[in-house]
Amino acid sequence: MDLLSKTDGRRDEPAPRVSRPISVKIFGIALALLALMAIVSGLSQRNLRQVKNEVEALAEYYIPLSHLVSQMEIDVRSQIIHLERLILLQQFQQVDTAALKQEKSLYDEKGKNVDEEVAAALKLVAEAAVSATAQFDKLELARLEPQIRDVQRAHHHLQASVLDFLSEVKHGNPQAVHVLHKVIVEERQNFDSEIQGVRRQLQKFTEGAAVRAKGLEQEALRLNWSLTIVAGVLGLLIASVLTRNLVKPISQLLQGTRSVEQGDLDIQIRVTSADEIAALTESFNRMVTELKQKELIKETFGKYVDPRIVKGLLEDQQFSKEGEKRIVTVFFSDLEGFTSICEGLTPGGVVRVLNQYFTLMSEPIRDCGGIIDKYIGDAIMAFWGPPFTSEREHPALACYAALEQFAKLEQFRLMLPDIMGLRRGLPRINVRIGLATGEVTVGNIGSEYSKGYTVIGDTVNLASRLETANKQYGTNLLISEETWRMAKDAVETRELDCIRVVGKAEPIRVFELLAKKAQAAPAVLELRDRFEESLKAYRRRDWTQAESGFQGCLAVNPNDAPSKLFLSRLNHLREHPPAADWDGAWSLSEK
Repeated sequence: MDLLSKTDGRRDEPAPRVSRPISVKIFGIALALLALMAIVSGLSQRNLRQVKNEVEALAEYYIPLSHLVSQMEIDVRSQIIHLERLILLQQFQQVDTAALKQEKSLYDEKGKNVDEEVAAALKLVAEAAVSATAQFDKLELARLEPQIRDVQRAHHHLQASVLDFLSEVKHGNPQAVHVLHKVIVEERQNFDSEIQGVRRQLQKFTEGAAVRAKGLEQEALRLNWSLTIVAGVLGLLIASVLTRNLVKPISQLLQGTRSVEQGDLDIQIRVTSADEIAALTESFNRMVTELKQKELIKETFGKYVDPRIVKGLLEDQQFSKEGEKRIVTVFFSDLEGFTSICEGLTPGGVVRVLNQYFTLMSEPIRDCGGIIDKYIGDAIMAFWGPPFTSEREHPALACYAALEQFAKLEQFRLMLPDIMGLRRGLPRINVRIGLATGEVTVGNIGSEYSKGYTVIGDTVNLASRLETANKQYGTNLLISEETWRMAKDAVETRELDCIRVVGKAEPIRVFELLAKKAQAAPAVLELRDRFEESLKAYRRRDWTQAESGFQGCLAVNPNDAPSKLFLSRLNHLREHPPAADWDGAWSLSEK
């Protein structure tokens, strides 16, 4: 029977009593695994000891002996070379006594080395004979001792013949020299024969060690395969037990969790055991039921309130506390001329246009982490700030949303014919956006019967005033000085003016939002730079330079509305000069 089923509306049964705890099952499995590990460890240790002993035999005896025998041969050949040099030096008319002495010293030194190497080899053979751990045929190795002694005797005979030979050479006895030279040749051949015999014997021992190592390797391989098969069989048995008693219920629970993750909240898991997993399964079923209820609430109210606010209200009530002060960025956008558009539409047509407009324009706000506060006629109010976005990022995110919203306006214009059912006489669609960053009061505001999570304060009013100020400047995107200060590294802007809005006595600098950083066209940046230079002249009351600068802006873009506005304002200021304490700010009369 499938352990997963859909809810049938029945009440959950009480959680079963835990009669067979998982700890008991796991303890039994652990004991079985420990026993298997102990067996494997013991057999592996035995193999390791055998391999270790074989390696020690090679490292401590065979290899050092081979090295000593090779060194003996090298030193004897070096002696022969020094002997030949001695003979050659004595044939010169003027004998180099120092050179003779040096060659004789080197000859004697090599002879001494050979004696030491023979002694070291005999000592190794003696140690191997009494070794308790080395793995080799000690009787065979013991035969090396007389062979090495034969090498020693052959070397001594060679040494004696060389001394006699040198003495006769010194006394100038050619016949004796000739005879002794033949003796030296024979003694050297005898030495080579003896040393080769030792070398062959060592090679035999080394090959024997290799054969034994190969045998140990094959034995270890057979043992490993056997243990692998045994472990595989035991593993399958343990896996079967685990699957039946432990893993299968967990798998069913995991499958249910994945179903919930994919949005299936109708899933229920049947309880088939009497352990902790059964209690966990019951808890899971209750959790799914609660999630289903919360999801229904979120789905219903998420169309009216931002889903993140609904989630917060359902989970931890973090938005039900008293209002608090926070730094946020407030966003206002308005569809220009919508009232005149509505005059030619039926109520159903107005709703269709607005719904499609709000659908398109809301996407950038949510994609950039903003909270849509409310729809006011054809206007959208939104805000960014903690806990939905970080304290430093929200001005830039709001600017990105505004730019993206403005970019989607062309898409909305293309959709208008199908929405309105018109092919000609379509209204001109434009949007104005205002952004302001500052301190607001945020919280659930309303009556006992109806509340909304919203923001209030001067910053909200300022954002609304900036949206309206677009009409006077002929712009679409205006941001406050604080927004510009916190987002200037992320966007391109143009300082537009210093204004006093209705309801605020202090002047504020306002900026036109142009594009994301490094994405503005060169002509736009050139116009921006010229305009800001002209604005500086304007604030210095240098009307002539300011006029020339704004006319230069129109040379870059003949349709730049702010430049035209300032040229008109300059004419007014020439006729009506400002007061001596004029701060360069312009007062707006429209809200």
